[in-house]
Amino acid sequence: MTARELEERHALEVYPRRGISIVRGEDARLWDDQGNEYLDCAAGVGVANVGHANPSVAAALADQARVLVTCPGIFYNDQRGQLMEKLASLAPAGLEKVFLCNSGTESTETAIKLARKTTGRSGMVTAMRGFHGRTLGSLSATFKYRDAFEPLLPGCTFVPLNNIDKLDSAVGEDTAAVMLETVQGEGGVRPADPEYLAAARRLCDERGSLLIIDEVQTGFCRTGTFFSCEQFNLVPDILCLAKSIAGGMPMGAVLCSERVEAGIGVHGSTFGGNPLACAAALAAINFMLEHDLAARANERGAYFQRRFTGELPARVRDVRQIGLMIGIELKEKATPYLQALLHRRVLALPAGPTVIRLLPPLVISESQLDTVVTALQDVLSV
Repeated sequence: MTARELEERHALEVYPRRGISIVRGEDARLWDDQGNEYLDCAAGVGVANVGHANPSVAAALADQARVLVTCPGIFYNDQRGQLMEKLASLAPAGLEKVFLCNSGTESTETAIKLARKTTGRSGMVTAMRGFHGRTLGSLSATFKYRDAFEPLLPGCTFVPLNNIDKLDSAVGEDTAAVMLETVQGEGGVRPADPEYLAAARRLCDERGSLLIIDEVQTGFCRTGTFFSCEQFNLVPDILCLAKSIAGGMPMGAVLCSERVEAGIGVHGSTFGGNPLACAAALAAINFMLEHDLAARANERGAYFQRRFTGELPARVRDVRQIGLMIGIELKEKATPYLQALLHRRVLALPAGPTVIRLLPPLVISESQLDTVVTALQDVLSV
């Protein structure tokens, strides 16, 4: 039986399928089981920043798998310790405490728990269109996908992104934390204003709340700096990370300031910080630094912007580009054009009903971006 037949028989269907079976990847390219080659502008939903089957990550995985795969947090481990030190050295000043987990939603769940533990409060303020995960706690802070699972955590308030007055009104004496993305990914590639983020920091300081910044999608060079909050001179109390941290291996991380309280037994994860994933993360991060993928994201993103907007199709309403995080907002539904791109062997993502989201591996070349631009202009001009 084919992969499609096997999954259609056994998978609990929760994903809108694209109808192809991906079996191999290299840098910014993927191949299906029929041998067709695709340019990947989805990158596993922002996971493959260092490219598919990155040789440095693959070698680190192979080496570590022969030494030690699992080691719970009750014991110290060399790979885990080195990764924690590396993350703390790269993060905004003061974020020196690290909890390692397995995904983005685990990182935001952890952040919510730590905020409640630290402040003794239960309220959360997050942004409309924001996305922080699909497990019950993180879903409570997410603007959509909620209806079938109510009641969720009480006390979650949603405010318009970049509306300081509404944010000011929402942060009160029961607010444990304000949780924001610097750039809303699932919400349409919508960047927060610097003034809005500065106001969030000020309001949290004044009112005894924590500021949680969710960089699950924007972190690790995606937006042109190693962490997106660097561009805003923003230091949160908690920084949530995942996706591209380990070159495709499942991993998440939560970085905390000294203000954040934890304690023995407050939280845990069986697989979090396992040596195999940590070795992959160290290799991926070192590759990002050695090849200056932050600068490359800036350069390639600006190149795409120049090429695509030079002959902008009439059905495009707006193009939002921050590094290699790109949202093309249309005047109509995006789904037919995503399918048309698939037929042109370009993989892209939606971000809301009318936005085409591009999150290519940061190793993508200019010539590959030329191919993407040509495909976009062709399908959007029909």
